[in-house]
Amino acid sequence: MNLLKSLIFVLMFYVTAGYGVAETLPIFTDVTKEARIKAKHSYGDYELNNIVEGTGAGAMFFDYDGDGWLDIYFVNGCWLKNVNDNRGRRLRGKLTNTLYRNNGDGTFTDVTEKAGVGDKNYGAGCSAADFDRDGDLDLYVLNYGPNVLYRNNGDGTFTDISRASGLANSNWSLSAPWFDYDNDGDLDVYVVNYLEYDDGKFRSYYPAAGYPGPLSYNGRPDALYRNNGDGTFTDVTKKAGIFRPDGRGMSATCGDLDNDGFPDIYVANDAMENYYFRNTGKGTFESKGLVMGLSFGEGGQGVSSMGPAIGDVDRDGWLDIYIPDMGYGCLLMNKKDYFEDRTAPSNLALVCGQYTGWGGILFDYDCDGYLDVFVANGNAHHEYTEEDVLMRNDGTGNFVDVADKSGTYFREKHVGRGATYGDYDNDGDLDLLVVNLNDTPKLLRNDGGNRNNWLIIEAKLAGGKSDAVGVRVTVTAGPLTQVQDLIPVTGYLSQADPRCHFGLGKRAVADAVEIRWPDSRTTKLTNVKANQILKVIQKP
Repeated sequence: MNLLKSLIFVLMFYVTAGYGVAETLPIFTDVTKEARIKAKHSYGDYELNNIVEGTGAGAMFFDYDGDGWLDIYFVNGCWLKNVNDNRGRRLRGKLTNTLYRNNGDGTFTDVTEKAGVGDKNYGAGCSAADFDRDGDLDLYVLNYGPNVLYRNNGDGTFTDISRASGLANSNWSLSAPWFDYDNDGDLDVYVVNYLEYDDGKFRSYYPAAGYPGPLSYNGRPDALYRNNGDGTFTDVTKKAGIFRPDGRGMSATCGDLDNDGFPDIYVANDAMENYYFRNTGKGTFESKGLVMGLSFGEGGQGVSSMGPAIGDVDRDGWLDIYIPDMGYGCLLMNKKDYFEDRTAPSNLALVCGQYTGWGGILFDYDCDGYLDVFVANGNAHHEYTEEDVLMRNDGTGNFVDVADKSGTYFREKHVGRGATYGDYDNDGDLDLLVVNLNDTPKLLRNDGGNRNNWLIIEAKLAGGKSDAVGVRVTVTAGPLTQVQDLIPVTGYLSQADPRCHFGLGKRAVADAVEIRWPDSRTTKLTNVKANQILKVIQKP
């Protein structure tokens, strides 16, 4: 009898302890109104009826004025005669992209007009990079139609240099990661193009589907642009060996997936195989998607992949990939010689399979040292709302659904599209930004993630102004070693905080921080105190 009572007591202790842990999880608080963000996405019409409208838009965290606080850029649609219904004509000329400046006190100010970045074309994605090495971030907007490149003037304003630069790509572009593929010291850009819309001519589709899907249209080739170092770019797609005429790219990101020191390209395509282009280090790439197990997921079939996110999920020193899609999503774990699909064993398939995933994020929201998963969900062909997903990495290769413990936001439903992350309030934990189709975005403040210790590394090139895009940062704290590549373009149509964030759990010091710069030189720091934003500048 005493033994039975002891067992019951032990069981009750663990249950109580379990609930205690759950109660201390961080909460995401919707602070959109409090932050004075009034932007609203529109697809240029009042009724969703084609694939251009349904693709949605992304957003970006970036510090355009260099004051140390992350600003926000939202991309919007517009009314176009060959895309939208006539009923939407009253929206003509009234829709614009929006730039919000971070005031440093939890609020933002709309500075779109002052900055001159209120593009009124049909926007989808955006990215930012200091392509001219002058110390400030330039802005690239991806459109249905010609893209727009804004050069940052360094005084809070931008100048449109799209045509002169050679980046006014006239295809329907969605995503554009910046990286130095040829290691010449300046940033090149890979532009993801989707498909060739036919102005609504194709009508042989199942009406209940809402509108034709991606296979009803011809694909378009992506483009790799080499930075010439003089403010212009050259299309080197064929020269680099990555020309694919029939791609249907949704988004792309880069990372050193094979640990050879050169950034590779991963492209998520719609209703076809995904691309993995391995950088040879000689100015060319090799297509390795099929042999590495990166082209297909969910048992081998082509899926409607959305925005890829790269990160070391199991902390083994090799970067893994997570891709939301219209099914279960794909968690592809890097085994050095191949990638293993761990979507089902990790518990992600069970939860994500209920939804249509778009904006996927790998981020350590609770600062425990392991990457968690957030997914913005929403129906593809109708404005049917869905809940978003938050899955916590338990450190053993499994993910636990913690959405119902993480704030009232996760009891709401939206038609989600782009999503990204960044520490907009500089308190050490990562906040979320979600773009909803034909609706207001959501800025979700992380409350409590910084109860654990953290470290943010701001890696800068010599001179201390330009982000060192492409660096690898390795942080060791006790038995846990974390790696992260500084490639802020990640997920669906969006860009994240360019600073490298590391959760340290209960450890107050990082034993070692190593930065591998783009030129392969390294900087090593030891006994780095936690809970700081540490700027590390490369030596000349």
